[in-house]
Amino acid sequence: MVQTRLIWVIPNSLLPSMPMAPALFWLLAGLPLLALALAGIGGDGLLLMAGLAALAMSLLTAVAPALTPVLQGLLFTAWLALGYGWLRRWDRRQGERGLRPSDRAESAKVISAFENDGRGRVLWQGQSWAATNLEPEVPLLPGHTVTVMGREGTRLQVLPALLPAQPL
Repeated sequence: MVQTRLIWVIPNSLLPSMPMAPALFWLLAGLPLLALALAGIGGDGLLLMAGLAALAMSLLTAVAPALTPVLQGLLFTAWLALGYGWLRRWDRRQGERGLRPSDRAESAKVISAFENDGRGRVLWQGQSWAATNLEPEVPLLPGHTVTVMGREGTRLQVLPALLPAQPL
């Protein structure tokens, strides 16, 4: 029995004459990571920080190309860990802030009870509006006063009364 082998011959003109420069490698690694983060994939910020750390490595290796691959990997990992830790800490602090009404916040009156999904109807500026309770764990029953925090399309975003009750 005769065995045959296929041998692929790649012309030298298609092969790079030297390995990819580290700055180009980090740039090509960072740009897709940032694109994925900006597209909303991986919403916790890890892809964003990885992309930024890769771009920082691209800049660093452009000015200091003598960095060894091991040192590059360690620096990338350190920047990623520090950046992600900072982002998580910042995000946690943002979540602790309560929503405050703006200077233009107005009150509205609940006209139909809000369901478990946080949706109900309110009377605002003399009109009936669909509304979303931004604190769905707080029940809103007909007659309760709410504060209008904003609007998303034709649906108001409301919170339980933060302003003194005003006649409607």
